This record gives sequence, structure tokens and C-alpha cells, in this order.
Amino acid sequence: MRRRRFIALLGSAALAWQPAARAQQSQMPVVGFLSAGAPEAYATRVAALRQGLNESGFTEGRNITIEYRWSHGENDRFPVLAADLVNRKVAVIITSGSTLAATAAKTVTSAIPIVFALGSDPVKAGLVESLRRPGVNATGVTFLVNALVAKQFEVMAELLGGNGTVGFLVNPTNANADTDTREGQAAAQTLGMKIVVETASDETAIHSAMQAFAAKRARAIVVAPDALFLIHSHWIVGFALEHALATIMGVRDFVANGGLMSYGTDQREAYRHVGIYAARILKGERPADLPVQQTTKFELVINSNTAKALGLAIPPSLLARADEIIE
Repeated sequence: MRRRRFIALLGSAALAWQPAARAQQSQMPVVGFLSAGAPEAYATRVAALRQGLNESGFTEGRNITIEYRWSHGENDRFPVLAADLVNRKVAVIITSGSTLAATAAKTVTSAIPIVFALGSDPVKAGLVESLRRPGVNATGVTFLVNALVAKQFEVMAELLGGNGTVGFLVNPTNANADTDTREGQAAAQTLGMKIVVETASDETAIHSAMQAFAAKRARAIVVAPDALFLIHSHWIVGFALEHALATIMGVRDFVANGGLMSYGTDQREAYRHVGIYAARILKGERPADLPVQQTTKFELVINSNTAKALGLAIPPSLLARADEIIE
């Protein structure tokens, strides 16, 4: 009899605990994450973001909830995804991988704080009033991506000895597409190389662009910074290997997926700082008072296995400057 009563008491306690647990869960601050990418392609960035939050006292699932919204490289989805996060009444919105994502978030809310991770100029994009004093509901971390297109052409020219045709793959729906194209064309002209520009805004167009590069006898491809291309980097790398095309992009993940080289800023560190900024806002600070941070640590990463598969000898000058060689 006492045993049955004890079990009944346990059942009552469990029923009482469940609403309490749900209430505690609902009281957790909710962070919205709006990204141009996809979960697998952006795994290292999300891990760095969580690291920054953890260092500041927030752990996902324990005292914070993160609502993820991925555009999977489809830039026209940002307004709907951003509005969905606003309707979810998140405490802060983190935007990742696209000027258009940050712009969409800022368009749908002037009240919810926004922390962006951005590879272009947020002042020029109209996201903040100045880097030092954002003055609005947005702040974040910038890292050079688009400004490094010319440098990527220089690295490729050094690899190829300044000879031959270089393909340039650009997403025309990217907010920086025109600027990137002009930078690439100017760099190729300065280096004395022929450039072939192909555009792609979906998977089918990527396939067509890569086939065009091969048909036009390009020796290498510079991949413009864009989440769509990182999402499909495994296919791009596979095609490049099959057609003996050297490749370079602005992010290390591309080389980890089998691309030949990358030259860009360390985005893992940038996303860690984004997590720290989001935590500071959750603790009561205003984005208008938090200066936009700029990361300036550049890294050259080379995949030696890919070089061997392509039959390329990496010049000693590049190997000496490489921050990491993936073997």
C-alpha cells in the first residue's frame, strides 16, 4: 500500500515538474540565426559562434535557445526568414554570410538587436552609421572577403606563372557581385592574364558555368565569396579535379573540402566574437553603443593532396607563406 502511494506521489511530482520545466524553457532567451548557408557548410562557423556564447556564460539548450533559419544560398528567401524570426520574438538576430541577410533583418525590425558577421563594408551597405558608433539596432564583426578578390588572383597567378586563362565564378544575386567582377577583371588585366567570367545563382547554373570554364580552356578558377558556392563546394572541387582546374576561394572550408587553395580572413575567430557580442546584448548592452569589430588576420591555406592530384608543383614562395598545408 505504501509502495503504491509512493509511486502515486512520484507521478504527481513528475506532472508538477513538467509544466515547471516547460516554463523554465520558455523563459530562456531565444537567439535567431539567419544565414545564407546551410548547416553542414557552416558547421565551423556555428561552432565558433557557440564558443563565443559559451565563453560569455550562455550554453545552447541550457540557458539559451537558438532558432536557425537557413536560406541554402537562395538570397530571395531572406525577407521571409527574417520576418519569421521577428514573429518568433527572438531577443537578438545574428546574420551570417551575406549583406542581404543583414539588410533583410534590419528592414523587418528596428527594435530587435542585430549582430552581423559580414565580409563587406556595413557603413556602405547602410547597416550602421559608423564603425565606431553604429547608432542603430545593428552592430557586429566584419572581415575582409570581397576586398581580397584581387589578392586571390595574384596568388593564382603566382601558382600558374602568370600564364593562361582564369575563370571567375560569381553569383549575380550577391550584393557585391558587380564590385567583385570589376576587381577580378582589373586584377587579371594587371597580371596579364585572360579572365572568363561566368555567373551562377543556383546549382544548375553552377554546373553550366563550370562546363563553360572547361570548354574555354581555363587553367584555374577563382570562386567569388558566396554561400551558394561553399554549399556546393564538393561538386565544384570534383569537377575541377576531373578537368585539371586549380581553384581558390576566400574561406578555409573550401580547401578542407578538397579545393586547392584559399586566401582570406580567419572567419572562425570572427564568429567567436559575434557570439561574444550577442551575449553582451543579452546581458543588457545596446548594439548602438558597441563598435563594429574588424578582424584582420589573413590566412593562406593549401591542400597538398589536391595539388598532387592536379599534377601541380606549388612554388616554394607560396609554401613558405602558407599558414596551413592540408595533407
